[in-house]
Amino acid sequence: MLHKTGSGRHAEIAGAGIGGLTVAAALAMRGWSVTVHERAPSLRTFGAGIYIWSNGLRVLKALGAYEQATRGCHVGPVMEMRDDTNAVTEIIPINGEGKARLITILREQLTGTLIDVCRSHGVEILTSSEAVGATPEGELLLADGTRRKADLVVGADGINSRVRDSLDLLMYRKHLGYGAIRMLIDRSDDDLPAADRDKYIEHFSGSRRILYTPASENALYIALCCAADDAEAMTVPANRDVWAASFPHLAGLVARFGDAGRWDAFEVVRLKSWSKGHAAVLGDGAHAMPPYLGQGGGCALMNGLALAAIVADAADIPAALGEWEARERPLTEHTQEMSERQGD
Repeated sequence: MLHKTGSGRHAEIAGAGIGGLTVAAALAMRGWSVTVHERAPSLRTFGAGIYIWSNGLRVLKALGAYEQATRGCHVGPVMEMRDDTNAVTEIIPINGEGKARLITILREQLTGTLIDVCRSHGVEILTSSEAVGATPEGELLLADGTRRKADLVVGADGINSRVRDSLDLLMYRKHLGYGAIRMLIDRSDDDLPAADRDKYIEHFSGSRRILYTPASENALYIALCCAADDAEAMTVPANRDVWAASFPHLAGLVARFGDAGRWDAFEVVRLKSWSKGHAAVLGDGAHAMPPYLGQGGGCALMNGLALAAIVADAADIPAALGEWEARERPLTEHTQEMSERQGD
């Protein structure tokens, strides 16, 4: 049954991540009724930090989510690259006058804010509701056999998107042979010298990297990056002896890693098209990229808002989806390419 409120149009969205929640909030703000389906039994997100650059911050402002999402955020003075002797090899100035703006926050804070914005605009969010496909005619197919009719269906269901695959949109999915263990730990004044504590620092040792990212006053986001065939380094929980041997100057920090963390492989996804009929795909399912530029979340925010804006009052939704892709895909794919090159 098609819901009729506001504009009289309804959207069904698979996935309550950054992209899905962004397009849901933006559509609801434009008078659509929206239902978001999350396959997990709760809306709690994996504990990690996230980088948000100027482009993502502008989207948060457009959604009225900026103040809540950035409360208590960390604003680092600089990004540095360092070798295995702890010598600085590159400095990237940020957050100064005329410089790019970058903040880091907890991913849970970002998604929690987007959930609050969605609910304040009447979005229905269903948990334990698994999408298994979609049709070009505008149906979201659920695991329990339900077919949810809508003017627009959005697959924001991650890199393994079943919505995307049911529509036969995948061009290729490339594994980059690299990945990371991501974790959050408490910040400690003993981890680094006082002059370094607030910086964003990427430490290199051979093919291994440790990314040091303050994400709030009390939380530290750590990414342990290594080749996908580096069996002893990719073990979860992290093998502290292995990582301390590669980064002896960080031995104190490594000792505090604990048993948390999750291994994620880095991949690039390209689609034949971002949509088919009344169904569209965004986020990692459409344009996954390695995290070297910190723009995966930013692209999901941008493309989610742009999607809502272009279909909001469109007389022809499939045509509007084509226009959306023509506008947004070139920049997104350029970002993918630049991010992949950073890992070479």
